[in-house]
Amino acid sequence: MYQALYRKWRPLAFADVVGQQHITDTLRAQLQAGRLSHAYLFTGTRGTGKTTCAKILSRAVNCEDPRDGDPCGVCPACQGILDGSVLDVVELDAASNNGVDNIRDILNETRYTPAAVKRRVYIIDEVHMLSAGAFNALLKTLEEPPPHVLFILATTEIHKVPQTILSRCQRFDFRRIDPRDIAKRLTEIAAAEGIAVTDGAAQLIARLADGAMRDALSMLDRASGGGPVDEAAVTESLGVLGADDAVGLMESLKAGDAAAAVRLIGEYYRAGRDLTGVYDQLLGLIRDMLLVCSAKTDVSALLSPAYSAETVQQLCIGVAPATMIAWSHVIQESLTRQRTASNRRIEAELCAVRLCGLRGDDYDDLTGRVSAIEEKLKHGVPVRMQPASGLGSGGEDAPPPPGDEDAPPPPDDSDAPDWVSEELPAQAQQKPKPAAPVKEWPGWPQLLEALQDRVSIAVRMNLQLSGKAVLTDAGLTVLCDDEVTQNLAKSAQQAIDEAAAAVLGRAVKVKIRLADAQAENNSALDEIVELAHKLDIEVTEF
Repeated sequence: MYQALYRKWRPLAFADVVGQQHITDTLRAQLQAGRLSHAYLFTGTRGTGKTTCAKILSRAVNCEDPRDGDPCGVCPACQGILDGSVLDVVELDAASNNGVDNIRDILNETRYTPAAVKRRVYIIDEVHMLSAGAFNALLKTLEEPPPHVLFILATTEIHKVPQTILSRCQRFDFRRIDPRDIAKRLTEIAAAEGIAVTDGAAQLIARLADGAMRDALSMLDRASGGGPVDEAAVTESLGVLGADDAVGLMESLKAGDAAAAVRLIGEYYRAGRDLTGVYDQLLGLIRDMLLVCSAKTDVSALLSPAYSAETVQQLCIGVAPATMIAWSHVIQESLTRQRTASNRRIEAELCAVRLCGLRGDDYDDLTGRVSAIEEKLKHGVPVRMQPASGLGSGGEDAPPPPGDEDAPPPPDDSDAPDWVSEELPAQAQQKPKPAAPVKEWPGWPQLLEALQDRVSIAVRMNLQLSGKAVLTDAGLTVLCDDEVTQNLAKSAQQAIDEAAAAVLGRAVKVKIRLADAQAENNSALDEIVELAHKLDIEVTEF
């Protein structure tokens, strides 16, 4: 009968355990010195070697001819424990044997000496599943067991184990196995099994295994069913995103090409890939890019093995760290919604569209948005410019600037009351003109050009992309689409005043407001303020 790779290649000695040398060296040293504890607690994520080390330790303490702390594997004790004929070594699954009666049965057996080996060993897997009563029944025996008894507890959720149990055991924390060690071991096993595996496929499986050797061997088992194993075979058999696919999706995001990004998402969906996994892998690529952009030292050893350092560096060109952080926020929010979405494909496509056109509120702060714009400009990313028209264009249709000699005379105020002519100066004896419909000032492009040498690139580009201006008798009003642009413009108020005066040929009061309905319909208030200035009345504007 065919045996799964992770069972067939389970390590039989401490020397064969991958990625846990800090634990195996300690256990071998204790075995050689004869200083074994009465109880051990192995904790760590799945597939990292906890149960494997427990089984090796159970054979090593009973081996008749140990070799440097490892069991020999050929003596009757080792062979009997391996084939299960020695009943003094018991492996208990606490998930299905978690009651008080199960633990009492074990405790009743501990009083008897082993029949075939030196020590009676109890391996309790997933020990955190024991009930409170079972833990309490285990306490006393676990603290002072008979000299011929050894307890080995294993768990993936150490926080669920009572402190009274932890204090009675010698604890070992198993680490996630490094992807490079997993890839190397996969290559060795594939060669022994006659499976053709490319280096790229081994690295991709190692990254997807997330530090678990058992998961990696199971993936290799699935991918090898159709012949040679390359990256395409891995992505097809596991339904995941390949390295090249992730790079292609990232290039679409960089270019802001929403159509290309949505098309790729559709291809992954039709190929049967989990869209949640697609974005999870994209987060991994963003993490690598962020490391390369932000770190001041060589971080090649910290990058995922699926991508070369050169590829990641190329992807980082023109992308600010703030943009990568904004991408990660958008993806994490979308992943949360995808878990409960009725149509995950639509949610995934909406996420791709949003990633291609980040908004101001997607960034953590104003500094992040400014750095993102500066990074794009530094690498020559094209920005659409507004067509030049109006003032300075020389066109015949360009309206004359306010205050021109050809401007129509003020309306007749003969109907004004007598007290107006007696109390107000002559220049103020006119009625406020009705508010005219707001029209965008055609001299806005010339003002942006005049700001080129007066303000930073961030201020000018934000004004160009998210601003416009209207010109009335009360002055020039700059309308901003968002608060970020408004704050940047207010920080350069003096420079904008000077640029506006240069364009208009006269001093002008420039106001900076949000482009909402309230800001665009303040003509009546502007008329009142203007009249107050003519009457030498001091007015404070907020």
